[in-house]
Amino acid sequence: MRHLCRSLKIRLVRTARVICGYIGSGELYTDKQIVLYEYQKGRDHHIPLEYYADFKGVLVTDGLSQYHLVERKADSIKNTNCWAHARRAFSDAVKAASKDLKDNPEIAKQSVAYQALLRISGIYKLEGTFKDLSPEARLNERQMNIKPLVDEYFAWVRNALETTLPKGKTAEGLNYSLNQEQQLRVFLEDGEVPKDNSASERAIRTFCVGKKNWLFFDSIKGADSGAAIYSITETATLNELRPYKYLEYLFTELPKFCDNKRNIDITKLDSLMQWATDLPDECRKPRR
Repeated sequence: MRHLCRSLKIRLVRTARVICGYIGSGELYTDKQIVLYEYQKGRDHHIPLEYYADFKGVLVTDGLSQYHLVERKADSIKNTNCWAHARRAFSDAVKAASKDLKDNPEIAKQSVAYQALLRISGIYKLEGTFKDLSPEARLNERQMNIKPLVDEYFAWVRNALETTLPKGKTAEGLNYSLNQEQQLRVFLEDGEVPKDNSASERAIRTFCVGKKNWLFFDSIKGADSGAAIYSITETATLNELRPYKYLEYLFTELPKFCDNKRNIDITKLDSLMQWATDLPDECRKPRR
C-alpha cells in the first residue's frame, strides 16, 4: 500500500502533535483511496524530504514552512496549501466579535474578517458545484469562474492590510493568505488538486479521538504498529468496507500466501487490497 501511495499524483499530508503523520490520496482522486499513517521522531523538513524522495506530484498541506522547503529542494514536488486554514483566523475573529457585539450583530458583519469569510465562502460554494466533473472539465471551470474570485480576494487582502491593525486574528488571517498566496493558487492549475486538505483533517480525527486509549503505544515499535493498523482500517473505511469484517477476511486469507518459510510476496496481494473488486460482500458496507 505504501508503494501505491507513493505513486499517486496528489498527496494529502497532515502532521499531528503526536508526531504520527497522515498521508493519503486526494479526495478528488477516486480510483484507489488510500490512507497511510507513519510515525516519525520529529517534524524537521528532512523527514518529508527523504520520505518523498521518489515522489512526483502535488503535496496538499497546511502552511508549515517545512513543506515549502521540501518544494524548494525537490524539483519533482509542488506544494499547495489549504483554503480551510486560510479562513480559520477570520472565523475566530468573527466569533470573538459576535460575542462582544451580541446586541448589534450587524456591526460584526461589517468587519474585515467577516468580509474575508464571505469571499472565501463564495469560492467554496462555486467550487462545490464542480465536484462531479472530470479533472479536465473542473480545471476549465476553475480557470473561467474561480480564478477571477481568487484574484479579487488577494487584491482585496492587500488593500485590507493597509487599514487593519497589525495584531489580532484578522491581521493574522490577512498575512497568512498573503504569505501563502503562491501555494493557495496551485489548485487553479490542476483539476485533480483539492482546494483544501480537509480529507486529511477528517482522517487524523479518528486517531486523535481515541488517543487516550493508545497510551500503551509507548515505544517506537508500538507507534509503528498503531500506524500500520490505522492505515489498514482507515483505508478500508475510505473504500466503503466494514473494517472488522475486512480484518477478519484478511487474517483468514493471508496465511494462504505464505511460503514454506512463512514469507509473503507482497506483489501477489492485489486481490486482498481494500479496493479489490472480488472481496466478499460481507466485507462491504451495505448500500443505502
